[in-house]
Amino acid sequence: MTPGSRKVAVVGVSLSDCGRVDDATPYSLHAQAARRALADAGLGREVVDGFASAGLGTLAPVEVAEYLGLRPTWVDSTSVGGSTWEVMAAHAADAIAAGHANAVLLVYGSTARADIRAGRRTGDLSFGARGPLQFEVPYGHTLIAKYAMAARRHMIEHGTTVEQLAQVAVQARANAALNPEAMFRDPITVDDVLAGPMIADPFTRLHCCLRSDGGAAVLLAAEEYVRDCRTAPVWILGTGEHVSHAAMSGWRDFTVSPAAVSGRLAFARAGVRPAEIDFAQIYDAFTYMTLVTLEDLGFCAKGEGGAFVEKGRLLARGGDLPVNTDGGGLSAQHPGMRGLFLLVEAVRQLRGEGGERQVRARDGQLPRLGVASGTGGWFCSSGTVVLGR
Repeated sequence: MTPGSRKVAVVGVSLSDCGRVDDATPYSLHAQAARRALADAGLGREVVDGFASAGLGTLAPVEVAEYLGLRPTWVDSTSVGGSTWEVMAAHAADAIAAGHANAVLLVYGSTARADIRAGRRTGDLSFGARGPLQFEVPYGHTLIAKYAMAARRHMIEHGTTVEQLAQVAVQARANAALNPEAMFRDPITVDDVLAGPMIADPFTRLHCCLRSDGGAAVLLAAEEYVRDCRTAPVWILGTGEHVSHAAMSGWRDFTVSPAAVSGRLAFARAGVRPAEIDFAQIYDAFTYMTLVTLEDLGFCAKGEGGAFVEKGRLLARGGDLPVNTDGGGLSAQHPGMRGLFLLVEAVRQLRGEGGERQVRARDGQLPRLGVASGTGGWFCSSGTVVLGR
């Protein structure tokens, strides 16, 4: 934050009903998550003067704000894929710090799973064919294939193995087993991951995120509001964002994600080092995303991500660096644009609300510092937020 500006805290977080929610609409999930976040903070909606939403089209924040009965004087409709919510949190924190808003509500809801089961399209999964994409999309470059190509390049250059990638899925599931809100909780092994149907080499099904319904909300507020809240504040210490490319042809190095930039900025602005972080919440639509983002955030050297994720290092209980402690998009829930869920889980861990999956710092106390890093598109964008008690 800018010296002399107001401090900003997360004062309320929530999830809507998630997983299989057949009787919901995107709007009802937005509303449920928003109500729960305000109740979590112990504040009424009248304090909300800033609002951010995405995922329902161009007028998403306008339509959802009206649906929620809000009349904000600050609004954000940033849409950069899965990193949208970390980027929005950065914008909201800056707005509050500068005095342009006092309390900003970020909210998301999606019926992605129900829409597919009902035969409804949930969007153009090719992401359209505008600009540089017109030279790739007609040739079958799906989202999964793009990430699979990147993972294969990492394997070629650094010797990363499919077994190491599978370890990411196995440990995410172990964390999910401790999370009563997770969609998939049954244990899996590396052999289970490798034996699954091939989706896009080297990804089998369990290398890929699940598809769910669900929503989430996060309420940020200026420090003077903290005393009126029923929850302990979790402070926004530093943020970073970065946009890298639109088409694969613009991605200079498949083994480097834009988190290398957003993470460096966030840590510098927070005044902390990766070694001081107690846990990380990382966007994990595919196992490779977790591995390469850990490298690019500075938790291990480039090319060492495969070795880093072995030996239970990512486990919520007993891991050297607990990662995706709720089970992540691989096992907990993934209704699309999952970045807001990373912030919710980070706040819960810092408050000590993790239940069986609660992380402990190296001294056995509650964690003091956490990081949430979202990714959009095929590593097209990244947003990183450092949070602390």
